Amino acid sequence: MSGHVPRVFAGIDIGGSTTQVVLCDEELNVLDRADTATPAADGGGAMIAAALDALAAVRARTPGSLAAVGVGAAGVVDSVTGHILVASDSFTDWAGFPVAATLRTALGVPAFVDNDVNAFLRGEVACGAVAGQTDVLGMTLGTGVGGALWTAGALHAGAHGAAGEIGHIPGFGDLPCTCGGRGHLETLASARSIRARYGERTGRWLTAREVAEAARAGDADAHAVYAAAGAGIARALVMTAGLVDISTVVIGGGVSGAWPLLEPLIQQPLAAEPPVSGRPVKLVPAALGDDAVPLGAAARARHELATD
Repeated sequence: MSGHVPRVFAGIDIGGSTTQVVLCDEELNVLDRADTATPAADGGGAMIAAALDALAAVRARTPGSLAAVGVGAAGVVDSVTGHILVASDSFTDWAGFPVAATLRTALGVPAFVDNDVNAFLRGEVACGAVAGQTDVLGMTLGTGVGGALWTAGALHAGAHGAAGEIGHIPGFGDLPCTCGGRGHLETLASARSIRARYGERTGRWLTAREVAEAARAGDADAHAVYAAAGAGIARALVMTAGLVDISTVVIGGGVSGAWPLLEPLIQQPLAAEPPVSGRPVKLVPAALGDDAVPLGAAARARHELATD
């Protein structure tokens, strides 16, 4: 008599350079993982094929019946249809690609797609730094600045899937943003912008991590660049708290690796200008690291099956 075959859930993070796959049990414990290069220049079909190959390798090593798959993908995503709506020029033939339908056909199980920052927040709420909290803003400080909003215990995507996009709030000077706008928070607080702002001040072109190291070593210009980033983040958080009354912010991404430097530079201006509620906003560093997006994608898949 055969034994019970456990259900497993797959989470996939399709990034610009790397695709990461995790296989989880029903409690979102990671059973196995794999990663592979993302063939971003070769089109959506090649990108999904690479993800499927990585998933096949993981499934071959891990017993269980695949119940559903979730994906976190860069760009603007229609989370209902599972299509990519808008993608950066780093990707070829990605905008418009039917990610969920392609995966459903290939795997024979339900498939769901989220923007990668939404998936990041789902992961941190499901089993990370803000597990179980009901009102959270998620922020990623990486090559760009992304945001996602969790309210009343659920992801709030908004009318066009762009709720929580804190990186593209204007009013932070007049520097050009990568999106084509000007004066967005991203022009101060992304890794790319920290490098640029420090280079403009000094003529030296360091990575955001190197600028943080210089700031800790007493470099006044490096400290000023991070202070401007911290003040910009604080102002954006106050604005967000005034609109949607969030209580907690979870911050991830590469720039947050300088948390001991960055946190007080956000906290100080936050304390000087608290939200209109009079209640302080709690800042929390992300806990899941690179697992946040694929775990959040798996959490979405699990949730959809539970509510189907």
